[in-house]
Amino acid sequence: MHEFKYRNNQLYCENVLVGKLAKTFGTPLYVYSYHTLIDHYLKLKSAFSEINPLICYSVKANSNLSILKALIAKGAGLDIVSGGELFRAQKAACPPQRIVYASVGKTDKEISAAIARGILFFNVESLAELKNINRIAKGLNKITRVAIRINPDVEAKTHKYISTGKITNKFGIDLASAYKILLLRSKFENLNICGLHIHIGSQITQSAPFVEAIKKVADFIQRLKNKGLVLEYLNIGGGLGIIYDREAPQTAEIYANEIIPLLKKTGLKIILEPGRFILGNAGILVVKVLYIKHTLKKKFIIVDGGMNDLIRPALYNAYHQIVPLSLRVGEPVSAREKVDVVGPICESGDFLAKGRLMAKVKEGDYLAVMSAGAYGFSMSSNYNSRLRAAEVMVAKDKALVIRKRETCEDLIRNEII
Repeated sequence: MHEFKYRNNQLYCENVLVGKLAKTFGTPLYVYSYHTLIDHYLKLKSAFSEINPLICYSVKANSNLSILKALIAKGAGLDIVSGGELFRAQKAACPPQRIVYASVGKTDKEISAAIARGILFFNVESLAELKNINRIAKGLNKITRVAIRINPDVEAKTHKYISTGKITNKFGIDLASAYKILLLRSKFENLNICGLHIHIGSQITQSAPFVEAIKKVADFIQRLKNKGLVLEYLNIGGGLGIIYDREAPQTAEIYANEIIPLLKKTGLKIILEPGRFILGNAGILVVKVLYIKHTLKKKFIIVDGGMNDLIRPALYNAYHQIVPLSLRVGEPVSAREKVDVVGPICESGDFLAKGRLMAKVKEGDYLAVMSAGAYGFSMSSNYNSRLRAAEVMVAKDKALVIRKRETCEDLIRNEII
């Protein structure tokens, strides 16, 4: 559920008229509902309360400092994947013992900074990385904790670009190789190999892939115990899907009921890494209709936001519902027409929707691109030297700018002639 609802045919975010936000702050504009993002976090926390996991929000989904701060204040940790995200975690005052660090390509500088910060542990993706972290920790005269990321070779039934748990993906270590590493863990003198990590993909709407992956890892943990190898943590990653169109994803409660019995049997402390589940439906992208263009074959609605603002449709052919901020009363369904909603970028791949049946709109109208809270602004760019959007957080009847719209000076700030 989310807090973007129509009242008297006008779209509201909580108690604030979205149309007023568009006129006040301009477009393109990202709008987030504070109540929705906190509610989704607390639903997950409640569903898993029996095992009291550490819930590390996946920063890559949306890294705005106000969002991070809001979740940290409710007890969340952070799942980071870069030195930049470590910097954001510090700025948001996240306790280091609530930070876990993934990524297949951590640099020496990033590793050193995270060790110095005293994070909970690294999720290690290869033997080469494990050796490198050990070397760096030795140079710093530190013992640092790591978890081995397991690739369980499970089909996640999601888009191939966001599936990460098959043996053909670049992520993680196969079970046989992980077993050999763990048998030799005493050789890594400056590492405490204290856990296992899995993350099989994103936007997964069924429980079966999670169950299959966790069963494989649970069996693996038992095999390690039989060898006298004791671990402390099991990080089961994120990946819970949300509703973009007609998906019927599992609720947090159903998901928890499916996997808690498996997790309890491991006897390990559990970590979750949700991102999209918390933020996806807590945000929208508001755009303005610039032109209506008719061609011999199509009708185009040209808006002021494009693939530089929201790349998911172009990158994944992802579906986002698009609705007007103002509904026209009494308009018959037959008045709808098939259109392409496109942006101003000089690429044929710059679209927000193709062949979409929509109510008629006119130039100057505003549209809301729904479910844009996750992997929206965080994947935006300055392509075509376009300014990145402003971000606004709404809490009840208040709207606060949490990121200013960029200026032309921002575009060239670091350039030298």
